[in-house]
Amino acid sequence: MRTVSLIFLLIILALLFTACAQPSPVDVSPPAPSPTRLNTPTDLPPALTPSAPPTDPPAEPAEKHSLTPPPTPTDSPLSVPHYQIDAALDYARHYLSVEQQITYTNPYPEPLPDLLLIVEPSRYPGTFTLKELNWQPGRPIQDYSRDIGRIHIPLEIALQPGETVEFSITYDLNIPSPSPSFYGRPVPFGYSSRQTNLVDWYPYIPPYLPGSGWIAHQAGAFGEHLVYDVADFDVTVLILDANPNLVIAASAPGTLVNGSWQYRLDNARNFAWSVSDQYLLSTTTVDSVLVLSYYFPFDADAGEAVLRTTAESLALYNDLFGPYPRQVLTVVEADFLDGMEYEGLYFLSKGFYGLYSGDPADYLTAIAAHETAHQWWYSMVGNDQAFEPWLDEALSTYSEKLYYEHLYPEALDWWWTYRINYYDPQGWVDGSIYNPLGYRAYRDAVYLNGAVFFDDLRNLIGEQPFFDFLKQYLKEYYLDIATSDDFFAVLDQFTQADLQPLLDRYFEKR
Repeated sequence: MRTVSLIFLLIILALLFTACAQPSPVDVSPPAPSPTRLNTPTDLPPALTPSAPPTDPPAEPAEKHSLTPPPTPTDSPLSVPHYQIDAALDYARHYLSVEQQITYTNPYPEPLPDLLLIVEPSRYPGTFTLKELNWQPGRPIQDYSRDIGRIHIPLEIALQPGETVEFSITYDLNIPSPSPSFYGRPVPFGYSSRQTNLVDWYPYIPPYLPGSGWIAHQAGAFGEHLVYDVADFDVTVLILDANPNLVIAASAPGTLVNGSWQYRLDNARNFAWSVSDQYLLSTTTVDSVLVLSYYFPFDADAGEAVLRTTAESLALYNDLFGPYPRQVLTVVEADFLDGMEYEGLYFLSKGFYGLYSGDPADYLTAIAAHETAHQWWYSMVGNDQAFEPWLDEALSTYSEKLYYEHLYPEALDWWWTYRINYYDPQGWVDGSIYNPLGYRAYRDAVYLNGAVFFDDLRNLIGEQPFFDFLKQYLKEYYLDIATSDDFFAVLDQFTQADLQPLLDRYFEKR
């Protein structure tokens, strides 16, 4: 590992901590969404080194109107939601105009009395301006109501199982530039001097639990609260700026048609994109998948290292879990102190790039392997990230261990020592993001103690049954939303071992 002077490292970490300590402008009623990633650089062991924005934005429509029923739903084959999104970005003015059409078929065994839209940008004051909300073809939706992060649409005629409804929503985003929160968990959505990140930027319909209702959680002070069904996306992006250096990194490959970029992404949890005039790009191919690494010029060595780690992880997880189903996997250097996974794309903090040592025993490498694993445990197999975050976070953390074990065994002791044991992780693995003891307790229990659980489980049931189980779990819940009960039901197929002592040690609810 390259030697880094202690004084230099302390200066860097002090700057990172200072950046994280700024107050957040995000509305905290409910608390602002704050994506939690593993160890940001402020938490490392001490020994480690399509028009211009209007002058006066349109007034918000009235919250309540007289009731107008939607068009009579039509029978159609069951399908996933479809989002047709046409967006025009003024990068220099941080302004996005959007026209969006939603086609939604009720996939559940009971009628839906209403629809719910999750609108994350409305959590940021002055960001989301709703202009129109219409049933197709062009009839205004009446009697909708709005809350922070949501639009609720009652249906006078319940949407029966298998029936389809179509509606459109037009809105503008005055893209914010959020500062890090009190908890040091900056949000990916927004712009900086180097990039603009559009994540969870469009209204979408969340999953529905029959007999219970829409799965829509309050944002917490840390962790991810959103739950996603898979959907099909057709996204068109028009860049209004004349800047020829602007580059888009996105969840899917784009095609330039008549001056606009067109993207198609099917069976996806979400669609994310990032724009910058400073990106450099390195690429490689793994098992016919194009891997792209976008990074800033001053981090070229680290950008190449991230490309290598992502490619190596992709090849390994293809063998251990099952094949990655997309044409492209993209990693973007994030101009914020965090990392975050999305469908076909993940962000990795500039802090990790800045502290890259050139050695695989390094947090840049470990977290890149972690975020790559989320394409299996989050994307292919979804879960409730608020109340059962261990299903993706613990598995992705343990996937780091698998990466080192198979590819860099000489660095495995470093991983155990500084990634896990340094923090003496404790706490129930099946805890939620609403842990009253704070971020550190949540992280140590769900991510780190979760990884220890998976290692103990593997040792208990045996090597072959363990990996056979993971492949079957992926197969049975591919593109679905799995629960802890689902996880253990599949596990029971692969072992006769008495799991209860292990579960008693790590789980509060089993």
